[in-house]
Amino acid sequence: MVSALITGGTSGIGLEFARELAERGNDLVLVARDEARLHAVAAELGEKYGVHVETLPADLSVRSDVMKVADRLEDPSRPVEWLINNAGFGLHSTVLDRDEIDLQAKAFDVMCLAVFILGGAAGRAMRGRGHGHIVNVASSSSIIYTGNYSAIKAWARTYSTALALELEGTGVHVTGLLPGWVKTEFHARAGINSSRLPGVVWIDPKKLVHRALADAERNKIESIPDWKWRLSVFVGDHGPKAITRQVSRMLTASRKKH
Repeated sequence: MVSALITGGTSGIGLEFARELAERGNDLVLVARDEARLHAVAAELGEKYGVHVETLPADLSVRSDVMKVADRLEDPSRPVEWLINNAGFGLHSTVLDRDEIDLQAKAFDVMCLAVFILGGAAGRAMRGRGHGHIVNVASSSSIIYTGNYSAIKAWARTYSTALALELEGTGVHVTGLLPGWVKTEFHARAGINSSRLPGVVWIDPKKLVHRALADAERNKIESIPDWKWRLSVFVGDHGPKAITRQVSRMLTASRKKH
C-alpha cells in the first residue's frame, strides 16, 4: 500500500490533502502538534476511507521533532511515496515589530528549515527507490513583498524548484504549490480580516488539492490552481516590478490600519 506523509495534516489544506489521498486508497502518516486533534482526525479518516492512518506528533519548530519526522521518511522498512510539506501559519505583523521576533524565528523554523530537512530526507529515500513525489506548499505571496511571510514563501518556492532540478532524472518529482486565498481557517488563525475580499479571489481547498496532485503526477515543477492566480503569478514574475511593488505597498498600508 502506498503511503503519504503530510505535515500539518489535521487542518486546512493539509487535511484536504489527507482526505483526497486517503480516498485514493493511500495509507497516511499525519504530522501535527495537537495530539488530541491528530488522533481524532486519524480515527475519522481511517474509518471513512478504510486506510491505515499513522500519527506522528511533532512540533516542527523543534529540531529534534523535525529529525524524528525525517527519520520516518528515511525508514526503508516503511517507504513513503508522497511527502506533502504543508505545515505553516500566517504572519500578520510588520517586519519592524520587535515584540514578534520569536514568532518570526519560529516561522523560519517551520516553513523554511523543516521544509529543507524533510524535503532532503524524502528526496534521498525516494531517489534510492527510484520513484516518489514531493509537494512543497509555498504561496502566491511569494511574488509580492508583504512582510516576512512573502520572504519565507519566496524561499520555499525557490527551494522547491532547486530540489526538483537536483532530483531530475531520478524518478522523484517535486512540485511547488502556489495557492492564493483558500477557504480555510488559516487566515482567521493568523488574525487576518479577509471578510472584505471579493468572492472571485477565493479558491475551494478541494479544487486546489485535486489540481495540485494532478499537476504533481504530470511532473510539473509548479502548481497554481486557478487561472486568476496563474495570471497573477505570471504578472508578478514577468510584469513590471513597479506594479508588484505598488500592490505590496497597498497591502502593507492596509495592515498598518489594523
